[in-house]
Amino acid sequence: MFNKLTLKLIGTLLASTMILSACGTNGNSNGAAKSNNQPAPTESTSNAAVETNDKPTGKLKVQLVGDFSLEDKTDPVSGQTSKGVKVLKDEFEKQYPDTEVEFILMGWDNYNEKTQTMLQSGAADVYQVPGITTFVEQGLLEPLQPYIDKDSFDLGIYLNGQVEGWKAMGPSDQDLQVYGLPFIGDSRVIVYDRQLFDDWGVEYLSESPTIEEVLEKASKMTGKNPKTGEQNYGLTFKGGDAADTVMNINESLGGQWGTGFLWKDMKLEFDSETMVQATDMLKEALKYAPEGTMAGQGAENFLTEKNNIAINLRQTPGFINSLANLGLEDRYQAALLFKNQTTGMGGMFAGSPFSIGASSSNKDLAWEWLKFSGSEFFQQYMWDEQRSQSMPVIKAAENWSSVKEIGQMDIILQSMSQLWTPRYPYRSGQPRYILSENVERVMLGELSAAEAMKKAQEEGTKWLADQQ
Repeated sequence: MFNKLTLKLIGTLLASTMILSACGTNGNSNGAAKSNNQPAPTESTSNAAVETNDKPTGKLKVQLVGDFSLEDKTDPVSGQTSKGVKVLKDEFEKQYPDTEVEFILMGWDNYNEKTQTMLQSGAADVYQVPGITTFVEQGLLEPLQPYIDKDSFDLGIYLNGQVEGWKAMGPSDQDLQVYGLPFIGDSRVIVYDRQLFDDWGVEYLSESPTIEEVLEKASKMTGKNPKTGEQNYGLTFKGGDAADTVMNINESLGGQWGTGFLWKDMKLEFDSETMVQATDMLKEALKYAPEGTMAGQGAENFLTEKNNIAINLRQTPGFINSLANLGLEDRYQAALLFKNQTTGMGGMFAGSPFSIGASSSNKDLAWEWLKFSGSEFFQQYMWDEQRSQSMPVIKAAENWSSVKEIGQMDIILQSMSQLWTPRYPYRSGQPRYILSENVERVMLGELSAAEAMKKAQEEGTKWLADQQ
């Protein structure tokens, strides 16, 4: 393959009597076959991909959201040093010569608004988009099926449900399509304290407990601990996640959030019989929780030696790091979220996918980054260095020795495979906040479950109508 200097010499010698055929990407939004009449790279098109030995080259801008840094950093609490994302940059540039990766790093504050601005201005090529639904609906992200088909890319490398969870619908789509590939895995699990169960003589939770089982056992462990004499509570949950817990209970009772995907097609079922029942059950759970639960208080000692709460209904996977730091791996145990007994599914899909911006001028190289993010190298880096904010999304991780040695990981990976897909679309807009507000009012004793769910249904339906 000629380099740029050679091309210029040839161009001079031939005095423009022949047309050079370039191998760069065409930048078409559908990822179609490349034209044979693409211009050779110039200063003004240096960000466009040019292929060398069938590998695209050029500059690639990758947006990342979260607690990422380019260089290595040391945790002030644990004293442990984690490698920066420069590791990923170096490996990708090694695999794809004549490329340059530039990261655009941002925190979680107003990340959706910032991403929207970036997509509209074409500020990056690859985007981390946990709020993928909104961007796809506006036509701001590239459909990936043409790229998948072109490379016969095997989506079976990912854990079950991980690709499906990020499917979305664009303005002209008739059904759900692939617009993002997972790279950050996330889930929620129930976590309980074995020591407190032993103190009270209560049988451990099932691997996949029902809400009835949890409430029954929580009720038995609320009061004075028979061994220590200290006040114990049967359970806790994060007040801000109350609506998600209600929805999870609702699923286990055979209910659903509603139907449809785009706002114009969406029908909510917030006032269904099972939603009212689920809300009442969470209100009952409050009887076994610390008084300040809805305000985020009372569970400060959970996952420590001084813990006084038997069960946490909704814990992030990062709890394994806390246990490792304190040497309490054998004391706490994870169980699966509540799930529908017929489908075996339950829990809000979570994590982050990578997508290609529709305005990217380097889509072929961006696609190579998406494939790279599903490689064992990339996923091993995320596991080793970013474990506090990422779980593996590929099946190969199940066989890593570093995963197998953590007793909780089998449950965490299993939970990631049972999450309801696609991601609850109502959470991409105002219905999410309407439901949350009304669930919280029930927990605070301001409304009955039936009143609150009727109100949530009416307000949510009106908001959807206004989007038409």
